[in-house]
Amino acid sequence: MTSLMTVSMAQAADEVKVLLDWFVNPDHGPLIIAQEKGYFADAGLDVEIIAPADPSAPPKLVAAGQADLAVSYQPQLHLQVSEGLPLARVGTLVATPLSCLLVLKDGPIKTPADLKGKKIGYSVAGVEEALLGTVLNTHGVKLDDVELINVNFSLSPALMSGQVDAVIGAFRNFELNQMDIENEPGRCFYLEEEGVPAYDELIYVANAETMDKAMLAKFMKATELATQYIINNPKESWELFSGTSKELQNELNRRAWLDTIPRFALRPAAFDAGRYQAFQSFLMKSGLVKEEQPVSKLAVDVSAK
Repeated sequence: MTSLMTVSMAQAADEVKVLLDWFVNPDHGPLIIAQEKGYFADAGLDVEIIAPADPSAPPKLVAAGQADLAVSYQPQLHLQVSEGLPLARVGTLVATPLSCLLVLKDGPIKTPADLKGKKIGYSVAGVEEALLGTVLNTHGVKLDDVELINVNFSLSPALMSGQVDAVIGAFRNFELNQMDIENEPGRCFYLEEEGVPAYDELIYVANAETMDKAMLAKFMKATELATQYIINNPKESWELFSGTSKELQNELNRRAWLDTIPRFALRPAAFDAGRYQAFQSFLMKSGLVKEEQPVSKLAVDVSAK
């Protein structure tokens, strides 16, 4: 009888395919902990977590119905919805910006004003240029006053080698630690302190037309439990997280884990409409979106009855 019940319960579990934005790293802590602690299983979910071969593909695959969820970025969501993709934010993973304008700590750049006439590396055109332009304008420098160099995703190496004087898009929980470990300490100018509206760095997006809100609500609750466990048990949760792969067991990931904990969304399903409206207005002013999208088209509260 017990065996039959177990089989029945397994068959009843909702299958959920989640595409990450990158290879597994501390930013994905609540997902991995929810899996390892059995919170997904307790919620009746059979979750498959997949690292993408192409980091730009996950939202497009969700829009095409090939996955249930993708870990993505709030700024990109605004652009993708304006382009007509049927996507909506259904939860938050990292609730603060991680991206920053990074320079050498002991270098000649003391404020963003010092970047006039300098070289700045970037990896993603469009949004990063708008973020950088806002920071520079706050200090009386125009985007035309600097030379932009696409360094792909080799941000800190480009800075440490002297190829560029600063990089935009570096993550404060990773590149800062990486540079410190390599004895080339860096300094971040935090975008949200330099004129850029605060935004959610990492979010969960689903297909706005086909999403299963009840399933997603259970998913968000499980990740909320995982986040609570991480915050209450930082050492134990790190051991559980890093124990899932030898590639995670190094000093960079250990430091990044501790620096990311305060930035996880404590209430993943909770939605701040004002934040999304403010960032939409910022993108409109920057010319990156041509038409104002209603907030209701950008995000769905899956916990609402």
